[in-house]
Amino acid sequence: MSLLLLIVTFTAIGGVLSVLAASVFLLLSETQRAHVLPHGISFAIGALLAAAFWGLIPNAFEEVEKAQFQGLSATILGGILVFFVLEKLLIWRHCHHSGYEAGGDHHHDHQPAAILILLGDGIHNFVDGILIAAAFLTDVKLGIVTSIAVAAHEIPQEVGDFAILLQSGYSRRKALIYNMLASLSTVVGGILAFFCLEDLHDSLPYFLAMAASSFIYVAVADLIPSLHEKTDTKTSLQQIALIATGVFLICFLHDVAHDVELQSAHEKLEMSGSKD
Repeated sequence: MSLLLLIVTFTAIGGVLSVLAASVFLLLSETQRAHVLPHGISFAIGALLAAAFWGLIPNAFEEVEKAQFQGLSATILGGILVFFVLEKLLIWRHCHHSGYEAGGDHHHDHQPAAILILLGDGIHNFVDGILIAAAFLTDVKLGIVTSIAVAAHEIPQEVGDFAILLQSGYSRRKALIYNMLASLSTVVGGILAFFCLEDLHDSLPYFLAMAASSFIYVAVADLIPSLHEKTDTKTSLQQIALIATGVFLICFLHDVAHDVELQSAHEKLEMSGSKD
């Protein structure tokens, strides 16, 4: 099998497999989903923040020189401001066509947040595709391990994405289709990296920074305020526990994936040394 075909196959596995695994959430009945959905939003907050602060941002800073730290920080800040303006435009367009102003008697509409989360997820998946392709170009075994690791650490985040899309009013079918389309950007990133990885390498940290910006903005600006609608002690403690669960699960899976990648790279070096 050619290297390009391997990259296409395993970027598809890394992106689509996680969505299919997370889509089990959609099989719940409407009553069950209505009960689980508020908990899913809390979990999504933790997963998004952990993906940004534990995965995307540290990886972005690892790829640049110290002199570029301020520029990368400016990208994260600028990304948050860009997503604010983008959401403002989406809300304005939605309210204009719906015939009412935001902040009126209608409940808070999460549809702009859903669009932003799909956009951020697409960027994140695109970067994952580049990382998988880079691993395959280094070693086929490392590429396979990396694609499996990507799928594993994406599953809890995709569950959170489904929760956000359903709360935004999307049907189960549309939520699955849109999430699947966003996951296909993994394949696009892999193919593009195969042909021009050297040209993309310098831009990779900034893609990571923009993906982190979208996750931070959606979690802080759109999801956290919705948790304050219920202030009783029991609900508040449940929210805190689920946010912490999302954080710890993403961090744990990220660290496991990182350790597996390091072990594979170490084994490759040992094999190269033995051949010499």
